[in-house]
Amino acid sequence: MQSQIVTPPPLQPGDLLRVIAPSGTLRSLEPFVQGVEVWRSRGYRVDIISDINDRWGYLAGLDNQRRHHLEDAWLDPECKAILCARGGFGCTRLLENWNWAPVTNPKWLIGFSDITALLWSLYKVGISGVHAPVLTTLEKEPEWSKQRLFDWVEGRSIDAIKGNGWGSGVVSGVLLPANLTVATHLLGTSYQPEFDNVILAIEDVGEAPYRIDRMLTQWRMSGALKKVRGIAIGRFSQCEAPVNIPSFKVEEVLKERLGDLGIPVVSELPFGHDGCNAALPVGANATLDGDNGVLIINS
Repeated sequence: MQSQIVTPPPLQPGDLLRVIAPSGTLRSLEPFVQGVEVWRSRGYRVDIISDINDRWGYLAGLDNQRRHHLEDAWLDPECKAILCARGGFGCTRLLENWNWAPVTNPKWLIGFSDITALLWSLYKVGISGVHAPVLTTLEKEPEWSKQRLFDWVEGRSIDAIKGNGWGSGVVSGVLLPANLTVATHLLGTSYQPEFDNVILAIEDVGEAPYRIDRMLTQWRMSGALKKVRGIAIGRFSQCEAPVNIPSFKVEEVLKERLGDLGIPVVSELPFGHDGCNAALPVGANATLDGDNGVLIINS
């Protein structure tokens, strides 16, 4: 378990925020521009890298180029937060030979999906980020979800979120949100965190039920789930089985692979792709109520 997590200083209007694209290339500029405007409408100065629309295959530029943007934003003393343009794939490539340089005032890192790799690596050095909408998805969030993100990064408490409780009581622990696929590929690497005292929060998109089964089986066989205190399940969207192929439903796979662990589990929580994506602070102290289906972020 990470012994001490540093939360970056609260943001306030007028602060400089840096936009980077550490993963996939932008597919459409309109939702990206709309997301930037959401932050600017709150009074923030938003600096966008000049080659934000660059591409190298499915990536938003060469690895060294994207790594440079991340490093430059991280080391900039005026920058107070790093906003990720979108997910996709590419962050794990940046972690090769990567170290978070010591800084006087750590800054917020905000994103989800593929950004899980950066969030977890930052958590490993004791700094909290936020598993929250990227710029290409932010504008479509309902107002309560946008406000939840701003409340947290501006230093206010956030409400509990409600789902479907599977039982097994109530636990408190360190919240570790993730995209399941990205997190699975970090298992066994130096960027895998310790899972003792962790409430694992998972979501995914576009994975067939058998692939979800395969990943969760790996988690079981690796021993990682024996250490986890509770599991918060968000949205698994576009995870239907191929047509005319015998299959379980993804909900059945989740229940079968996670329902026998003897720990609190809450499903159908409002975070993930293709719908409300409630901000979840990485490394925050949280309480998971498996009986009443509630995830509470303790201030």
